[in-house]
Amino acid sequence: MRKLSLLIMSLFLLLSIVGCANSASGDKELIVGIDDKFAPMGFRDEKNEIVGFDIDYARAAVEKMGYTVKFQPIDWKTKESELMSGRIDLIWNGYTITDERKEKVLFTEPYLKNSQVVAVMADSNIQEISDLAGKKIGLQALSSASNALDKHDIKSQVSDISEYSDNVLALSDLKNGRVDAVVIDEVVIKYYMSKEEGTYKLLEEALAPEEYGVGVKKGQEDLLSELQKALDELNTDGTAAEISEKWFGEDKVLK
Repeated sequence: MRKLSLLIMSLFLLLSIVGCANSASGDKELIVGIDDKFAPMGFRDEKNEIVGFDIDYARAAVEKMGYTVKFQPIDWKTKESELMSGRIDLIWNGYTITDERKEKVLFTEPYLKNSQVVAVMADSNIQEISDLAGKKIGLQALSSASNALDKHDIKSQVSDISEYSDNVLALSDLKNGRVDAVVIDEVVIKYYMSKEEGTYKLLEEALAPEEYGVGVKKGQEDLLSELQKALDELNTDGTAAEISEKWFGEDKVLK
């Protein structure tokens, strides 16, 4: 009986040691929900690997927190539902901070400025937003592009609004002439303009300025605080600037 007790105690001790080792090796995982067609923030490269500014930024922050990270592509229309259900821990992929979203999720401090802009083909005769009257507009469904158009007077004057699951499809329809213009994040369209020179042009007037933040589930204030601390450290030690230089050619991160 005594030998059996010693054996049981030894097993418990072994399990305890193994558990501590797993914890020390970074066994904690954060699942980050992304739109994997949102270049240059988060997208798939020619090797089908998920890359981008937000991907590098998230990896660096999560590493500072002592976690491992998993990037989970999601339907962007259901991003808040994915977060609230616990299927993901963070929304981190060009996620615009809005008052409406603040009612659903917690946000970090803004880390990047952006604007919703209107892209047309380079040879289009559309010059300003008023020229969109009677035109067909494309945009990503349930995005900040949709919110920006909703708040602008021109919405009531356009002939049709087509919604897409991602910006890639919207731009494809623009090139194929199925829509006349696309409302899109400035950082996104400028990336594509750098890859396809002479294909698109932007209207000078932007629909709405905005800022990106990371979304955290309500009630997870401790996680939010831990994450914000890591982001602040990335700013201080220069890591955030290096990541920005890599993807944008300049330091665009808000301090």
